[in-house]
Amino acid sequence: MGHDRRVSDPRAALADELAAAGRHVVERGLVQASGGNLSARIPGTDRFLVTATGTWLDRLTDESFAELTLDGEHVGGAEHPSGEWRLHQRTYAVRDDIAAIVHLHPQHVLLVDMLGAPIRYTTLDHRFYVGRAGRVPFFASGSTELADAAAEAAREHDAVVLAHHGCSTLGDSVETALRRALNLEEAARMTYRLLLAGDTTSDFPAEWADRIIEA
Repeated sequence: MGHDRRVSDPRAALADELAAAGRHVVERGLVQASGGNLSARIPGTDRFLVTATGTWLDRLTDESFAELTLDGEHVGGAEHPSGEWRLHQRTYAVRDDIAAIVHLHPQHVLLVDMLGAPIRYTTLDHRFYVGRAGRVPFFASGSTELADAAAEAAREHDAVVLAHHGCSTLGDSVETALRRALNLEEAARMTYRLLLAGDTTSDFPAEWADRIIEA
């Protein structure tokens, strides 16, 4: 019965996908406590789901999501959307091709950024799923300044590092956005280990880099 309901209910299906993604990122240590937030467009509508404020990403249920229009109007679901809802809404506004956004607080992404070193995408998966990331300086959490800066960076990037805060990864599905988040953190972890080893130059073969990104 539950399966049949989700086949006919895109909102419920998206809630399931986002809940599964939430459990995975918490298990991987990419976010702590009630940090981070997830969203997805509802197919065939001008609306998106976003996690409610204060939710823990490994405890999401159907009731854990607020429903907003692409103009930012609250139209259903949880009464209080995440304080970062503008971060999602503004990015959707500039990227019609994006169907889901994963916003996390991964330690190595932030650590490498604070060291002033670029994240190096040294493996095939890093290059294929991320390739490169945008970056915005620190702005207050939930602010329009942060949302606008992240949306501007998202015009040319599917991953955006938010200084002293976290990162957002985008995708044409929840799964794609999740894969980008996982690979972004893994690339940062690899970069940090290379830096510890005193290596500041090793990277993916330059002659293959653009060809992988375009694949």
